[in-house]
Amino acid sequence: MKSKSFTRRAVLAGLIAGSGILAASAYAVSADRADDRPRCEARQQQAGGGGWQARRAAHLAGLKEKLKLGAGQDAAWNAFAAAVQPGPRQPGIDRKAMREEFAQLDTPARLDRMQAMAAMRHARMAERVAATRAFYAQLTPEQQRVFDAEAMPLQHRGHDRPHPARRLQS
Repeated sequence: MKSKSFTRRAVLAGLIAGSGILAASAYAVSADRADDRPRCEARQQQAGGGGWQARRAAHLAGLKEKLKLGAGQDAAWNAFAAAVQPGPRQPGIDRKAMREEFAQLDTPARLDRMQAMAAMRHARMAERVAATRAFYAQLTPEQQRVFDAEAMPLQHRGHDRPHPARRLQS
């Protein structure tokens, strides 16, 4: 009985020590980053200064080519392409200053700010939806099938696995 208790304590001590080592190494890795940018922003800059913008432009150009638009559809395409451009996020915004300002607000002011930002995102999404619907209405049935397959795929591009919610449905 004594050896069983000793074994359990030894395993528990090993697990605690191992988790401490993992935590310390994770802290050391994050402490190496001198810049305070979130990882996604840092990754975007590593991609060649706007890699996602180049991929987005290439995707839109490829979509336009696959749709084989007629001359009368160009105005609708231009309105759609302008509407689906990224929103108010701009590279010149000092995100660290914004986070510091947000941290100094009291809870009701933070909630008001979050609600205002959500309303801006919602309005931007409504503009995109309206432009997409207007463009889609200009397409022939064959072009609509191409658009359905190519413009907004169910899975995020570049990811190997579907979203967890979609995995549960299948």
